[in-house]
Amino acid sequence: MGRRTPLYEQHQSLGARMVDFGGWDMPLHYGSQIEEHHAVRRGAGMFDVSHMCAIDLQGEGVRPFLERLLANDIGKLRIPGKALYTCMLNEAGGVIDDLIVYDRGEHGFRLVVNAGTRDGDLAWIRRHALADGAEVRERADLAMIAVQGPQAGSMLAPLLVDDARAAVLALEHFSAAESGGWFVARTGYTGEDGFEIVLPASGAQTLWRELLARGVRPCGLGARDTLRLEAGMNLHGNDMDEATSPLESGLGWTVAFDPAARDFIGRSALEAVRRGGGPERRLVGLLLEDRGILRAHQRVLVPGVGEGEVTSGSFSPTLERSIGLARVPRAAAGRVEVDVRGRLLAARIVKPPFVRHGKPLIAL
Repeated sequence: MGRRTPLYEQHQSLGARMVDFGGWDMPLHYGSQIEEHHAVRRGAGMFDVSHMCAIDLQGEGVRPFLERLLANDIGKLRIPGKALYTCMLNEAGGVIDDLIVYDRGEHGFRLVVNAGTRDGDLAWIRRHALADGAEVRERADLAMIAVQGPQAGSMLAPLLVDDARAAVLALEHFSAAESGGWFVARTGYTGEDGFEIVLPASGAQTLWRELLARGVRPCGLGARDTLRLEAGMNLHGNDMDEATSPLESGLGWTVAFDPAARDFIGRSALEAVRRGGGPERRLVGLLLEDRGILRAHQRVLVPGVGEGEVTSGSFSPTLERSIGLARVPRAAAGRVEVDVRGRLLAARIVKPPFVRHGKPLIAL
């Protein structure tokens, strides 16, 4: 038996198919993964993401600590409520995890890290925090529910306390507000508008039931994966990991090399790659032109250039085609072939995202 979130009983009562995910018992779907996917693109869906880990950081040394810990520049956060997407790297420049950091003003900072890496992340963060005098607190007492889709705001609004409703609905993307014990961020992993609500675990079931009563559709890991893939968002362990750098994972934009004096962990390794002309591989999108399904670890043959590998792949319910992300030689462009169960199928390199706010962004 794996770890369970505060919403485990709710998933069971709704007939969810439960699977192991990073040591947690989580819902894969509640009957139809494709219908859940479309609910988020067209209306509103909700995800239990309580398996992710919120980590609160405080102390006089917390800002210099984060300047060294994270590849993106925490100096960009100067207004409480603002958020920053970043990678946390090892000394070789590999991605330990990708995460979001929130500026909570006088309350310090909050990191939200991935479920599959939470134990390693916590150990890494605590190890380095000791040197800078930052206080690290794992918030195992909290739950998290993501409400995503074009109707997410209208579905959530009646459940917000009066003094917070206007502020939450007016939030800019990658910003957060706190009220009534809730931490509400306008962030998500679907390519749609939406909110991620961090709240005391004791209140998670009530919020879930209230959203359900308003018609918000419960969604599982299956829809979460196809939504994030259509949105061109990386999955740690697939599209990047501790053996790959953000520069070869489509995440170079998350690395802040300025100011030059900021010596973040992994910087010297990344600068060596830049001095050498850049990474030899890059992450691209693939649109399959033949019938079949792209899956992780399939070989990608690039004529006259070499080979690469699919890192994530699936059927796209929005495009009704198979799509994927792949790490290929730097010079790869145009059409390629993918080895799908011993058959070489035609595919085209495209620039992600494939879908954003319900609309296709690539030519079919």
